[in-house]
Amino acid sequence: MFAYIESLRMALSSIWGNKLRTALTTLGIIIGILAVTLMGTLISGLDRSFEKSMSFLGRDVLYIAKYEWFGEQEWWEIRNRPDLKVEYVEKLKAQSKYIQSAAPVTFRTANITRNDEMAMGINILGTTTEFVQTAYMNIESGRFYSDGEDRSGARVIVIGYDVANALFENENPIGEKVKIGNYVFRVVGVAEKQGKFLGLFSLDNRAIIPLGTYQRIFSRRGWMRLDVKVDQANIDDAKDEITAIMRRLRGLHPQEKNDFAVNQQDAFRQQYQTMKIAIGGTGVFITVLSLVVGGIGIMNIMFVSVKERTREIGVRKAIGATQGSIMRQFLLEALFICLFGGCIGIILALGGSFLIDKYMFPSTMPISLAIISLILSSVVGIVAGLAPSYRAARLDPIEALRYE
Repeated sequence: MFAYIESLRMALSSIWGNKLRTALTTLGIIIGILAVTLMGTLISGLDRSFEKSMSFLGRDVLYIAKYEWFGEQEWWEIRNRPDLKVEYVEKLKAQSKYIQSAAPVTFRTANITRNDEMAMGINILGTTTEFVQTAYMNIESGRFYSDGEDRSGARVIVIGYDVANALFENENPIGEKVKIGNYVFRVVGVAEKQGKFLGLFSLDNRAIIPLGTYQRIFSRRGWMRLDVKVDQANIDDAKDEITAIMRRLRGLHPQEKNDFAVNQQDAFRQQYQTMKIAIGGTGVFITVLSLVVGGIGIMNIMFVSVKERTREIGVRKAIGATQGSIMRQFLLEALFICLFGGCIGIILALGGSFLIDKYMFPSTMPISLAIISLILSSVVGIVAGLAPSYRAARLDPIEALRYE
C-alpha cells in the first residue's frame, strides 16, 4: 500500500511541477470529452423534445395536404394543384371504415388586439369541433366552442397559452373580447401550454375559430389540410384506403400522379433519425480525432519526461525501486493528466448544457454520460502511458546514472 501511495505522490508532484506543459497536453482530451458529452447531451435533449412534439401530431392521425412534408416536388407543381375542399371530410367519413374523426383545418397569420395590447403574428386556425380529437389538445380553462357555435359561425375564439399571456397577463380571459382586424370575438377557452414544436416554433402562439366564421372573414384564403384520426393498429391500411378515396374525389385517372399527399408523423421520425445520425457521427468523429491526437500528445510528453528524468530513474533503481514501481509512477502521471482533461471537458459541457436548456430546448447532461467520459479519459491515459512507462521501467540503472 505504501508503494502505491508513494507512486501516487511522485506522479502528482511531477504533474504539479510542470503545470503549463500539463495544461497544454490536456487540450486534446478536453476537446474530445467536451465533444462527446455535449453531443450526448444535445441528442438526449433532442430525443425528449422530439417525442414531446410527436405527441402533438399523434401516431394515429393522418394529415391530407396539397404537398408532402418532406417531398421533392417543385414549388410551381404544388402551387398549381387544386385546393382541398371542406366537403371532402364528410365524404371521407362516409366511405372509409377506418376513420374515427376528421377535421378540415385552414390557417393564416394575423394580429389579435385587446384595447391597447397586441399579440402579433398569431396563427389563426379555422376548423370544426372534431379538431380537439385529432389535435391532442387540452383546454386549460373555459371550453372549446360547441357544434352549434360552429354551425352558426359564431364569433367565438379559443386562444393559445402565449396569446393569453400577451393579452391577459394576470387576468382571466374567459368571456372577454378580442379583435382580429375589425371583427370582435368572445374568448371561450384557453389551450393548455404545449411548448415549441421540435424547438422551432411555438404551438401556443395560435388561436382557433369556427371554420364558417373563418371563411366569412378571410374569404376562404389560406392553406387547408384535412386532419384524419384512424385506428392506429390499421394505420397503413387506412392510409391506402384514404389515398384511393381521395383519388376518386379528385377525379384522377389511373395513370395520373396524386395531386395531394397523405402525411403522418413517421415522415418526421425518418428525417429526425437522419439528422440524429449526422449529429452523432460528427460528435464521434470529433471525439475520436481529439482523443487520438490528445493521446499521442500525452505519449510524446511522457517520453520527453522519461528522457528528462533518466538520472532520477537511475537513482531510484540504485536505491531499490522496482520496475513495477517505476512503471506505476509514469502510468499514474498519464492517467491523472487525462482525468484532469476529462474533468475540465465535463465542466465545460455542463456550461454548454445550461445554454442549450436555456435557449434551445430542455436538456440536462445524463450522469451516465459523465461517468462514461471519465472512463474514456482513463482508458486513453493508460494506453498513452503504457509505452513510456515501460521504457522507464526497463532503463538500465548504470546507464541511467551516466546520462547527462
